[in-house]
Amino acid sequence: MRKLLYLILILLTPFAAALAQTPSLQVSHPLSDGWSENAGMSPERLERIDHMLERAVARGDIPGAVALVARDGKIIYQKAFGMADIQTGRPLSTDDIFRIASQTKAITSTAVMMLWEEGRFRLDDPVSRFIPEFANTTVLDNFNPADTTYTTVEAEGEITIRHLLTHTSGIGYGIIDGDERFRKIYQKAGIVDLFTTEDISIEENVRRLAALPLHHNPGEKYTYSESIDVLGYLIEVISGMPFDIFLRERLFDPLGMDDTWFYLPPEKAGRLVPVQARTGSGEWVPYESNYYDPDYPVTGARRFFSGGAGLSSTAKDYATFLQMYLNAGELNGIRFLSRTTINFMMANHIGDLWGEDPDSHLGLAFGVLTKKGQDRGGQGSEGTFNWGGYFNTQFFADPREQIIGVLMKQTRGQVSDNTAWQFRILTHQAADD
Repeated sequence: MRKLLYLILILLTPFAAALAQTPSLQVSHPLSDGWSENAGMSPERLERIDHMLERAVARGDIPGAVALVARDGKIIYQKAFGMADIQTGRPLSTDDIFRIASQTKAITSTAVMMLWEEGRFRLDDPVSRFIPEFANTTVLDNFNPADTTYTTVEAEGEITIRHLLTHTSGIGYGIIDGDERFRKIYQKAGIVDLFTTEDISIEENVRRLAALPLHHNPGEKYTYSESIDVLGYLIEVISGMPFDIFLRERLFDPLGMDDTWFYLPPEKAGRLVPVQARTGSGEWVPYESNYYDPDYPVTGARRFFSGGAGLSSTAKDYATFLQMYLNAGELNGIRFLSRTTINFMMANHIGDLWGEDPDSHLGLAFGVLTKKGQDRGGQGSEGTFNWGGYFNTQFFADPREQIIGVLMKQTRGQVSDNTAWQFRILTHQAADD
C-alpha cells in the first residue's frame, strides 16, 4: 500500500508542480513598515487623515476606523480610531479583522485568472461546459407578486465565464437585488446571497441558482449579482480543490495573508469587529438583520465559501493583496499573475454597459479610473483601481503613484459618512516628491 501511494505521488508531482505558483525573475519584498519621508510622502500632510477620522468618530458618523496607506511597497501610515465594540468598550486596533464582503470579489476573480493562465479555459467558454445546470438558462418574462409564480422565455445564448466576471450574466442578487421580483424569487428558492452559518455548500447554492430565471439575456446589460459566487464553485470544479483550500494554498499562504479567512480560526475570533448600526437618537448598536447572521464568520457549519462576499480580513492583509497587483503580479519573488494578464484585466471589458459615468470603467476585478476621472480630481491617477464592501470598507490602488489606501469600518444602515472620499483625497495630497 505504501509503495502504491509513493507511486501515485511520483506521478502527480510534476503535474502539481506545474500548477503551483512559480518563482519570479522580479523579486520584491513583502509589504513592511517604512517612513513616509523615504516614500516621498509628507508626515504632516498625512496627519490630516488623523484629524478627519477623529472628527468623524467624534460626530458619531462612524464608530471607528482603521486606515492604512502604503507607497512603494512600504506601509507609511497605519492607525486605528474609535471603537471596535462600543457595547464592550473595546477600542479598535490596527490588526482587527473586518468582514470585507464584496472586496472578496477581486480575490475570487484573481483566482479565476490564475487558472485561466494555466490554459484551463477560455473566457468566452460557456459556463455549462463545467456546470451543466447552466445549459438551458431562461429569462424572466411575467411575474405574479400575489403568489410569486412566474413565466420565462429561453435565453438568447449561454452565460460565459467573461459574463460572470463582468456581472453581465443576467444573474441577480436576491435579497439585496434592486428588483423586488428577484428578491422574492431568490428567497423562495432558498438562495444564499452573502454568507451563512447554515449547513450548505456553494455547490448546492449554485445549482439552485442555475435553475432560476435571469434578469436579461447574457451580455445584454450590467447587473450586479451573485456571478462571482458562481465563479467560486467554478474554481472548485476546475481545480478539483475546495474553494477555501485553493485560496489558502495558491494565494493567501504564499502572500502571507494569515488573517484572511471565510471562517475565522478560534484564536482569531476575538479580533473580529462587530457590525454596528446607528439608531435614530445617534447611538451605535449591534446591527440586526433577518438575512445576515451576526455570528458569521465565527460560528456555523463552515461549509459555505462565498466568492462574492464571504471573506474577512485586516487592512494589512488586503493591502498585501493590492501590492501584488501594483508589482504587476509578483510579491516576495513569487509570480501570481503575469504583467500581461493584469494589464488585460484592467481594460474596459463591457464598454458603456456599466453606466454613463465617464470617471471609471469596469475591468475583470475592479473599477478602474479613466482619464476623465483623473481630471475631475480627488480620485487618483488614471488607472487607479478600487472597490468596496457591503459593511462600509473601501480600498484604492494607484499604479502610477504606487500608492495604496485601505479604509476599514464596519457599519450598516443610514449613516452620514464621508470618510471614503475624504480619505482618498487626503492620501494623495500627502505626496511630497
